[in-house]
Amino acid sequence: MSDPSGETKERNREIAENESARQTTGDIRVSVWAIAVAVIIVLAAVGWVLLHNH
Repeated sequence: MSDPSGETKERNREIAENESARQTTGDIRVSVWAIAVAVIIVLAAVGWVLLHNH
C-alpha cells in the first residue's frame, strides 16, 4: 500500500531536482539584490564624504 513504485520514485526525484533549481535561482536573486544595495550604500557614503571634505 505505501510501497512506492519506480514511477513514483522517478517523479519524486524530478520534483526534488526542480525544487533545488528553484531554490538556487532564488538564492542568486537575493545575492544580486544584496550586492546592489551594498554598492548603492558605498556610493552614497563616498559621495557624502567627497561633498563634506571640501
